[in-house]
Amino acid sequence: MLKSVVRAVGAAARLSSASTSAARVLPLSYPALRSPSSAISRPFTRSLWMLSNNGASSGYRPKLFSSKVLSPSVSCGCGGLHTEGDKAFGDFLSDEIKEEKKIQKNKSLPKVSGGWELEMNGTEAKLTRSVSGEKVTVTFNVNNSIPPNFEEEVEQTQQKSAEEEPEIVSTPNFVVEVTKQAAKHSLVFDCHFPEDEMSHGEGEEESDIFAIREALYDHLMDFLADRGVDNTFVDELTELSTAIEHQEYIKFLEDLQGFVKCN
Repeated sequence: MLKSVVRAVGAAARLSSASTSAARVLPLSYPALRSPSSAISRPFTRSLWMLSNNGASSGYRPKLFSSKVLSPSVSCGCGGLHTEGDKAFGDFLSDEIKEEKKIQKNKSLPKVSGGWELEMNGTEAKLTRSVSGEKVTVTFNVNNSIPPNFEEEVEQTQQKSAEEEPEIVSTPNFVVEVTKQAAKHSLVFDCHFPEDEMSHGEGEEESDIFAIREALYDHLMDFLADRGVDNTFVDELTELSTAIEHQEYIKFLEDLQGFVKCN
């Protein structure tokens, strides 16, 4: 039984007459590099907490902000200011990029079995598959896809070696849309992993209008499984998302290094 794919109730399954966007709203506290005209492609973000704790190059990543003030140096031809702090930052990023590439498991993105085709647009991914005249589309965004409880796991192992640190696994929300050729509507599922529900406080009122009956839930799971969205698919999607998230993180570090060093 697939347990991790449907968000309960009214938002779990819906009929749509138009394509549903999988875009996510990003907290303002997350760092991102973007070009002035990058309105379409979503820039990569990883939480400030992730950037200010355990790094790959050492057992401890220096804090993002420091009270130490270094004297600025003169600006170069690029028109930007260059300080001793910028130089130290650039050197740190060089080491960090090397170490992140060392621990990168997938140099190329893993395939999803079952005839799924992958399309990428920055941090957004779309998997498509055709089944007997139906089109199944799965979309997700790797931004904010690291579970909140990862912080607790790292805090418990900060004193351990880098080899013993918990592995970062990306578990993004994803949207499944099933479209029939002759139908006027498509069936859309908003899906997520159980950790999202576990983070809610006790006694919190359900935001759903009604609860899906168990029998209906089972039929929805079977409906998805018949179209290739089953436990195996979810495992492979997690592996793919983790690889994309790490790839985008390395690219973010490289872009950040270029910005700091004015390359």
